[in-house]
Amino acid sequence: MTASYARSATFTLTDARYIGAKVGADLRQLNSLYGKPVHTDIDNYVEEVAMLLKDGYLGTVDFGFRDTGSNAWKLRLRYRATTGGHLVDTRPGSLPRSADITGLDFYSYVTYSPAFHLLATADRDRVKVALPVRRTGADAPTANAGTTQTGRSYARNGTGVDRDVYQAQ
Repeated sequence: MTASYARSATFTLTDARYIGAKVGADLRQLNSLYGKPVHTDIDNYVEEVAMLLKDGYLGTVDFGFRDTGSNAWKLRLRYRATTGGHLVDTRPGSLPRSADITGLDFYSYVTYSPAFHLLATADRDRVKVALPVRRTGADAPTANAGTTQTGRSYARNGTGVDRDVYQAQ
């Protein structure tokens, strides 16, 4: 007698929300350390990340504080969507506690994946309208002289995000 088993892994919205919740934990730590972003916005960012990840439409999402005059990041958390079984699921946190963000507003910037850009214009518009965060076109903020810390990733079922933290000098 023989038996064979096949396992098919699919990435679900529940999986995507698990990863989004870890991003949310980082954003809540930012709120605890720097007073921003506000909690209601965090919930919307978490759901946006989950929805874009679920369908494979997230490229990167940045959160942090930027100088609007120079459009340069002072402190930035970047999450890059990644697929493949090599991902490790780590704990959120370990953010810089001493960034001088005096006078800077919280800002977020999203890029979309190649799969998103392959959609017809009407389909891209439908995806964007369904998201809880309304975004307008803007130039990506720059990250000039500073340090970047890598090493955190949040993953489930073969999909996830790698996080890096940039802090200007």
